[in-house]
Amino acid sequence: MGWFSNFFTNDIAIDLGTANTLIYVKSRGIFVREPSVVALNRNDRKVIAIGASAREMMGKGHRNIEVIRPMRDGVIDDDDVAEIMIRSFIRKVIKNPLNRPRIIVCVPSGVTKAEKRIIRDSTEQAGAREVYLIAEPMAAALGVGLPVLEPLGSMVIDIGGGTTEIAVISLGGIVADTSIRIAGDELDDAIVSFMRRNYNLMIGERMAEDIKCKVGSAFPLEEELSMLAKGRDLVNGIPKAVEVTSADIREAISDPVASIVKAVRQALEKTPPELAADIRDRGIILTGGGALLRGLDAKLREETSLPVEVAEDPLTCVVRGTGKVLDDFERLSKVLLEN
Repeated sequence: MGWFSNFFTNDIAIDLGTANTLIYVKSRGIFVREPSVVALNRNDRKVIAIGASAREMMGKGHRNIEVIRPMRDGVIDDDDVAEIMIRSFIRKVIKNPLNRPRIIVCVPSGVTKAEKRIIRDSTEQAGAREVYLIAEPMAAALGVGLPVLEPLGSMVIDIGGGTTEIAVISLGGIVADTSIRIAGDELDDAIVSFMRRNYNLMIGERMAEDIKCKVGSAFPLEEELSMLAKGRDLVNGIPKAVEVTSADIREAISDPVASIVKAVRQALEKTPPELAADIRDRGIILTGGGALLRGLDAKLREETSLPVEVAEDPLTCVVRGTGKVLDDFERLSKVLLEN
């Protein structure tokens, strides 16, 4: 009977991110980790590829291939393409076409009513029976294992592809929060601009991300790193490669990193004194892909004089936390956003 019930009622949690989408199946764990990318034929708008295979086409397709990222700044930017992508990912985990699962979707804490409606509509059109929304920092806190229902102040910074979410959580709700649309994508854009300005080198989005991951840092390193950045020379138009160091990239991304630090300060300024005391004792937790930027924790420690730690497996904290709500819906449903 348990198997029969699961066959028809496998509810899922979706971390619908600007850069990546993760799906957690109730009581079973994470089943999908794919880039939020769709490749279409420009002529008939038919889908060519979705997820990792579509991302491989970014910057490399011919004129009839359009590669789209339907998410921007943590919310849906292209309704139709987002619906196609969500449906494709749902079908990877829900094999029975008659099964319309209950779905919880993670959204930025600063999401507008209009953006909520678009996310709900797209998810319902993709096959959901019921759609619930949860704020990303709340989900991240649950994923880390913080006592979100207790009268204790917990501070989480979730840095994704499109947004940075900073929240102080207590008694099952967000007490103070700051949401800025500066995150991983803006770091990539800053690297692209830096290479063009300093080296007359035009690089693509994927190369910028590669540079960020391999040599990017927010704080001086004991041993600076270097790599070759490859692109097109803006002067003579031929392929070119230049060596860049972690010090170069630290300079390149200094402005968006400063914006994140400023947002953290703003959230701390809005925090009630009693909860601020808890944060002083318990520290700040970094989650999301941006938490993997070298030295970001050290930078925040220096700027705030507070303990800062990077969560274990920061990329999956949000979807794991949302999965906990699915697994214990009766007790944790109070942390969901109101319609």
